[in-house]
Amino acid sequence: MAVKQTAGREALGTFAPKFAELNDDVLFGEVWSREDKLSIRDRSLVTVTALMAQGLTDSSFKYHLETAKKNGITKTEIAEILTHAAFYAGWPKAWAAFRMAKEVWTAGEVTASAKEEYADSMIFPIGEPNDSFAEYFTGQSYLAPVSADQVGIFNVTFEPGCRNNWHIHRADKGGGQILICVAGRGYYQEWGREVRDLLPGDVVNIPTGVKHWHGAAPGSWFSHLAVEVPGENAGNEWCEPVDAEQYRQAFEK
Repeated sequence: MAVKQTAGREALGTFAPKFAELNDDVLFGEVWSREDKLSIRDRSLVTVTALMAQGLTDSSFKYHLETAKKNGITKTEIAEILTHAAFYAGWPKAWAAFRMAKEVWTAGEVTASAKEEYADSMIFPIGEPNDSFAEYFTGQSYLAPVSADQVGIFNVTFEPGCRNNWHIHRADKGGGQILICVAGRGYYQEWGREVRDLLPGDVVNIPTGVKHWHGAAPGSWFSHLAVEVPGENAGNEWCEPVDAEQYRQAFEK
């Protein structure tokens, strides 16, 4: 699986185009993508350890910690990795790395009390785990039918950091979807366009044929009513997940 990176061109494309090219196309596009030599999970492990050894705890280190988590390194494993490296890289460096790792691996952890508190903040129920569509979501979502007559209306709730895959609403005639935000904070993005912040009261009209995604901010639950616009032969085309870098750009914009 090729790793796609655009941070170099976005940050330095006009100031240092060659550096941006080497960062995006060579480091990430070639080196990180050589999974036949070393898995992307193991590359995350090596990178985190190397950065920790240098004492780096900046935004790049946090990015690689988030990437390591996405690539399958568990909380138990990162704790053992940093503990082991501490004996070779230095105890103070490990302490600094642990502070950031703890933030990354505990971000979005959901407790029963937090869920109950959020549920009490809105008039619509959270509903049940959205298991039927779980393969199209990163993180846990919930679904509560509001109305099945005339027009389908569902309250969709996203735990912190949860988002659905890129997808497209299709129909031969009519169709599409309307989102009515009811609680929390979230994001909406159409392919090739800027991310839009979503707060209670915001409305998003999504026509057919538009590739998009929506979900919760990292530190907030988020709920919206999903209103299904009637159409002929209407349905969803599910696409690739919103990767860690795309999602990071949403909350760092």
